[in-house]
Amino acid sequence: MRRIIMHSSLKSPSSHGCGDCVYSMSNIYESAEATLGFISSPCLTKVELRVACRGISDRDALSKPDPCVVLKMQSHGQWFEVDRTEVIRSSSGPVFSKIFLVDYYFEEVQRLRLELHDISSGNNGLRDADFLGAMECTLGQIVSQRKLTKALLKQGNTTGKSSITVTAEELSGNDDYVELSFSARKLDDKDFFSKSDPFLEIFRINDDGTESLVHRTETVMNNLSPVWKSFKVSLNTLCSGDHERALKCTVWDWDSNGKHDFIGEFQTTFKELRAEQDGKQIQWECINPKYQVKKKNYRNSGMVILNHCKIIKMYSFLDYIMGGCQIQFTVAIDFTASNGDPRNSCSLHYIHPYQPNEYLKALVAVGEICQDYDSDKMFPAFGFGALIPPDFKVSHDFAVNFDEDNPECAGIQGVVEAYQNCLPKIQLYGPTNIAPIIQKVASSASEEMHTKEAMEYFILLILTDGVITDMADTREAIVHASHLPMSVIIVGVGNADFTDMQILDGDDGILRSPKGEPVLRDIVQFVPFKDFKHASPAALAKSVLAEVPNQVVDYYNAKGIKPKCISDYETTRTFSP
Repeated sequence: MRRIIMHSSLKSPSSHGCGDCVYSMSNIYESAEATLGFISSPCLTKVELRVACRGISDRDALSKPDPCVVLKMQSHGQWFEVDRTEVIRSSSGPVFSKIFLVDYYFEEVQRLRLELHDISSGNNGLRDADFLGAMECTLGQIVSQRKLTKALLKQGNTTGKSSITVTAEELSGNDDYVELSFSARKLDDKDFFSKSDPFLEIFRINDDGTESLVHRTETVMNNLSPVWKSFKVSLNTLCSGDHERALKCTVWDWDSNGKHDFIGEFQTTFKELRAEQDGKQIQWECINPKYQVKKKNYRNSGMVILNHCKIIKMYSFLDYIMGGCQIQFTVAIDFTASNGDPRNSCSLHYIHPYQPNEYLKALVAVGEICQDYDSDKMFPAFGFGALIPPDFKVSHDFAVNFDEDNPECAGIQGVVEAYQNCLPKIQLYGPTNIAPIIQKVASSASEEMHTKEAMEYFILLILTDGVITDMADTREAIVHASHLPMSVIIVGVGNADFTDMQILDGDDGILRSPKGEPVLRDIVQFVPFKDFKHASPAALAKSVLAEVPNQVVDYYNAKGIKPKCISDYETTRTFSP
């Protein structure tokens, strides 16, 4: 799980408004201050984890499983998904090409759980998947042993024949990536009734002679001259920073039963790949050693061509922040009738004299961190789903301070006060439509995008008590926003069933607009507050904000936008040929 490096000083709220409420708000601030220390602890190093499984048996005896491994980390006694591998079809011994990148903290016990699921065809989500087993360990165990193999425990902690192996590798200081694109021509035909279905695997040869899978391309069906999609891989992953390290490339003919046919192989180095940048045509003979021995006039099993090699300078979250990028934080609060009458103590909007409600807790926990990255500390705050004065018509994007020309509040405490002052003046209504507020923030982010500079990144925090009613419009708005410097965080407040909200969080499959357009990148994080009721504000903030640094970096790096002014320390991270 990515950690957010932050300023350690948390501000105390000003002493405006109701004394009791400010006192209870102070408790949240103090609690956050007391528990946020572990988030800002210095990351010792970054570690790559590679995963493979053996001996997987399927519940369906007639076919092999379609395995996927989900990596979870424990925080405050609860498990949170960090990442997951690709799904490999029809395999009882998968070697996953997806590499998990995690931060390693020597001073902490970092508990990991790796779950193996059988994902049914046509569905990449876990909801309908079969659970095949899990393994729990600490990151320290994997790092200290370099390679950890353990049995997978099924329901009831019973062991079967299946096992999982996790290999750890420490990353060196370079974060640069290389973009590669390969094609082939005149590959051997391995199929009787159609042409081969080729895919390419690239392995790094390690110092001890072992091989580490770097990348597996997609399969191009029924084609002896395939063009595979370009892909990005870090230079650390590709060659461990050694430009002359041997790389083994293998071409296979894909078979639906998982028994792929070997077409041929060749070796290269990154030094050779890099020569393509100088305009040289780089290609290799794809050789099948058995045919080389057996067949008298054997030349090769086809040619593999390097179409494209580009080194991409990668910048970190801190590069952008230190280069002057500001986090523009906006809050949207659900004022629909399902929250209950704010005058009633059972209401989610009830202002208790001594205990902040869930809306306030979530707002402060997340806002306190974001405000450290915003120089003016002025935050727009909007409401949706209420009848508002003076004509009491329903609005889905009204300013909580009722100043439509200037909806900004001074600091998180200003948002809290505007929220408390707003409640008696509005009538809770409905429906729960969040597309208008996403579109409103997206219009600001769109203006920033046209500057083509890393100056402002927008985070929209939506606090809602129920499943939204404008799901189609919301999906459309999110797909549009995924092209902009913007992230959306949704915190589900109360005890409603938020299952349908998970569709907005792209972790479980790919979110698409009603027209079928996929999100350009995953920008939504959904968290139910009830999972954190008994945890600290820091635990909620950590879970909610964990993906933001990556989302910021992914956006700007994908656009080729550099930080405005690179700080001096950046030069120490440059890669020496």
